[in-house]
Amino acid sequence: MNALIIKSPWIDRIFEGKKTWEIRGSNTKNRGKIALIKSGSGMVYGEVDLIDSKELNLTEYQESRRFHGVESEAASVLPYKRTYAWVLDNPKIYKQPVPYKHPMGAVIWVRLPE
Repeated sequence: MNALIIKSPWIDRIFEGKKTWEIRGSNTKNRGKIALIKSGSGMVYGEVDLIDSKELNLTEYQESRRFHGVESEAASVLPYKRTYAWVLDNPKIYKQPVPYKHPMGAVIWVRLPE
């Protein structure tokens, strides 16, 4: 299973159902169930369904705050040259986080053993 590395507080908002778009500077072709890793923790905290990836223009980014949670002051410009919303659904937090071995160089994705 692929695991996406996400910083706090964003990962917490995903599990609370308050954030359904993860904003990234690249597109992804990954779809389906993915695990979520809290950045710097060495732990997998849960999983979500990655159902879409779509490029956003500035207007779309500004009008979609309810999906990505970025405050309006910070939404005056796009965060990346090309900005994408990775659409997430069905978050499930694990009762106990699961440790994993972080591979050298992994910044966005980690391939977890089955």
